[in-house]
Amino acid sequence: RDILTFPLLQDSMISLMDIDSERLSFIHKTVQKLIDAGNYPAKVQATMDRVQALQDADVVVTTILSGSTEVWKHDIEIPKKYGVDINVGDTRGPAGIFRFLRTLPDMMDIVRDMEKYCPNAVLLNYTNPMAMLCSAIQRQTFIPVTGLCHSVQGTAEMLAGWIGAPINEITYTCAGINHMAWYLDYKWNGKDAYPLIHNAITNNPSVYQEEMVRNEMYLALGYYITESSGHNSEYNWWFRKRPDLIEKYCTHSTGWNPGEYAYILREYQKTENTWKEGVRVELAKEVTNNDLERGNEYAAYIINALAGGEPYRFNGNVQNTGLITNLPEGACVEIPVWVDKSGFQPVHIGSLPPQLALLAKLSAGIE
Repeated sequence: RDILTFPLLQDSMISLMDIDSERLSFIHKTVQKLIDAGNYPAKVQATMDRVQALQDADVVVTTILSGSTEVWKHDIEIPKKYGVDINVGDTRGPAGIFRFLRTLPDMMDIVRDMEKYCPNAVLLNYTNPMAMLCSAIQRQTFIPVTGLCHSVQGTAEMLAGWIGAPINEITYTCAGINHMAWYLDYKWNGKDAYPLIHNAITNNPSVYQEEMVRNEMYLALGYYITESSGHNSEYNWWFRKRPDLIEKYCTHSTGWNPGEYAYILREYQKTENTWKEGVRVELAKEVTNNDLERGNEYAAYIINALAGGEPYRFNGNVQNTGLITNLPEGACVEIPVWVDKSGFQPVHIGSLPPQLALLAKLSAGIE
């Protein structure tokens, strides 16, 4: 939908590829429905042949799960036997590492095909574990690669809501590593909004309860972090090291991502049992003008900028080439990036506050 709202992209060929023919058929019908409703000159094709999908592509978007949830559940259940209580398990720790080891070969197969069949294309990756995958891919290919995560824009909107600010009046500089990036500044109409955020956290019990883990981190460290309390309870294991701490900090107060054991795995498995009927209902609906209005998805704005449209600033996952000076050279960092027709231009950040750099290194296992 978002791609087709840009005039430069309205005659695009959208090529969909999946290894599941039923899912592929559903999304093909959905995209065709949007094209027809908007009377766009775009075309859509669906294929289970990756080479056909990639042939002469300009931009490739990846969002995959390697192995079923029946495989993934072992990443969660085996550590539990040894006292490691996991909430999400897609980023770090034993679950994240094994998910990375399963996913990287599939991602590299995609990248190797890109090198052959669309060597001038750009790869936009939405697949976790983001930092590990992007770091490994960026070291092994000439294809420009960046990783996209919703936590930066999502948290910026959450904070704006807490202080009563329209999001279009908010600006910020956010940097760190994926799921552990920090709002180094956060401004409302050019004025520091951190005092308002602090007031909301310390004087509004519902705000404090909504993101208890993140709010405790902010109160200790002085900067707000991008990813949810459920995730961050895993990255900062003192929140999960005993059942009483999990009960106190993680189970009842973590926003969209509740911190109880294996929450995301259960959500995925629930969705696997319900998605077909939901899609059928959506396909039966008439498309309204509201359904065709542009949303805020990163990829569409990036693709438009690469095609020669308006330059766009986003937070992306890129290789650290002196961009954050107190994180290791060559590590994957999540920082502001400008994109235009010439490609990606990451923004130099300099040093993170020392407490933030130390926590990023500890959480990422960086020496």
